[in-house]
Amino acid sequence: MSNTKERVLLSIITNIFRITLPLIGGKFIGAYAVKNARADLRKTKKPPFSPPGYVFPIVWSILYTCMGIAYTLAKNTQNNSSHITSVHYTQLGLNYLWSLLYFKFKLRGLALIESYILLLSVIVMCMKFFKAHKFSGLIMIPYVLWSTFASYLTTGNWFLNKDNPDYH
Repeated sequence: MSNTKERVLLSIITNIFRITLPLIGGKFIGAYAVKNARADLRKTKKPPFSPPGYVFPIVWSILYTCMGIAYTLAKNTQNNSSHITSVHYTQLGLNYLWSLLYFKFKLRGLALIESYILLLSVIVMCMKFFKAHKFSGLIMIPYVLWSTFASYLTTGNWFLNKDNPDYH
């Protein structure tokens, strides 16, 4: 194989990895963190506009895929891509952490605070991606909107259930 073909193949593999990593990580963390969560959540009050449980894996699969695509486009376009990498993996780590805090460890007050830190990091990421590659920023707008909605749900759930012993 020629050096050029090897570079092209490596680039393709790297891009596939960048695109699929958020989805794979989200599925793995989600399966670990959310195990038995549905039974717990049936015992809690829900804020207005709470979607049914089956909506979350659908939405998150789309969002994680869009994260990977947006990161790949921004990373491949940006000259100084270390900023792109740091904002992407910061928000992704915070995203995964929220699931662990809220579902696995039931640290729901801490998850509430973390949800707003996550939201801020998603907004920063969206802006950085937009500067690097307009389309990558645009496809992150649904993630900003969903993260805003998720913070609302986390806030509503906490206020409605903070005195419920089954919630903690």
